[in-house]
Amino acid sequence: MNIRPIDIARKLHISTTALRHYEDWKIIPPVERGANGYRIYTQVHVGYFECIRAMNDGFGMQLTSKVMKKIIRGETDEALWLMSGSQAALYQDKLIAEKTIKALESEEIHTVQPGRRKKGMTIGEVSELTMIPSSAIRHWEKMGLIAIERDKENGYRSFSPANVRQILIIRTLKAAVWSLDIIKRIIKEIDDNHVENAIKTARESLHFLNQMNLNQLRGASCLHKLLELLKESDSK
Repeated sequence: MNIRPIDIARKLHISTTALRHYEDWKIIPPVERGANGYRIYTQVHVGYFECIRAMNDGFGMQLTSKVMKKIIRGETDEALWLMSGSQAALYQDKLIAEKTIKALESEEIHTVQPGRRKKGMTIGEVSELTMIPSSAIRHWEKMGLIAIERDKENGYRSFSPANVRQILIIRTLKAAVWSLDIIKRIIKEIDDNHVENAIKTARESLHFLNQMNLNQLRGASCLHKLLELLKESDSK
């Protein structure tokens, strides 16, 4: 059964231009043309369109495009692992957000092991504690988001508990797609010991991640429906 582009667009609340973009990006199967030059969309195409729209909310268009192209090439396992990787990354974001809230709600994050004589932590220790790569921490320092003191004896970075809290909140806010200006403002508030808004923003970030988790579940469910549709179509 041939389906009109306008009917698909109305169903998905998008424009017919968006449908053509998806075709141009090659994230739906090739579309045949009728004698009149009009596109001939099938139910399989509708399944792809629905899946793209559903997955975009939770996985973003970049990853969604990669997944769709792999599905078209028959690389289903690779496509599913791409999605699993994104879900694992989101879970990591959630763990960091929870750690951030806990750190902000306590007067001081207890990161230094009992009996340690060193005043500060190394970047490797902070990376292991916060689950944030050292490269990201160095990048934020270069951007001026955090100021790290240097050990006078060896010149190495020496991280304080306050630095750890700053790093955690930066990571959490970036995961929730807050703007750089807001991140800078929240960091300044923390520096001034005004953490109430930082806690509120961190909790909002966790809520955002929870919603993303739900969106990813919906996207994965829609992909499963598409795979079932493709299986049914191949068997005919």
